[in-house]
Amino acid sequence: MKDYKKYYIIPATPDEVYNALTNPLAIQLWTGEPAVMSEEPGSEFSLWDGSIVGKNISFIPGKRIEQEWYFGDQEQASIVTIILHAHAQGTSVELRHTNIPDSEYNDITEGWGESYFQSLDDFFS
Repeated sequence: MKDYKKYYIIPATPDEVYNALTNPLAIQLWTGEPAVMSEEPGSEFSLWDGSIVGKNISFIPGKRIEQEWYFGDQEQASIVTIILHAHAQGTSVELRHTNIPDSEYNDITEGWGESYFQSLDDFFS
């Protein structure tokens, strides 16, 4: 299992980024795919037409999102924490992803930058 931490700058306010990450209609706009998302802790979510699935753990509106991402029957949960900070250029997004299966690490870390946050940046640019 591996961990990943990275910062991204998104040209929008923390509240706008938070909404884009938690509102299923907004998610569909920047991903181009149907999304299932709720801010209810314990609810299941699905992004990119089921390519990313998991359970929502906690939310602090405009500031923080914590989720469990599913990778089969692994023993330890894979936890994604997204922390939003105001930045001169919009929002600094602090991403922490723990317990990524070794076999998935390269695809996941590339996906964070090339798909997930690049799509979000393009949406706001």
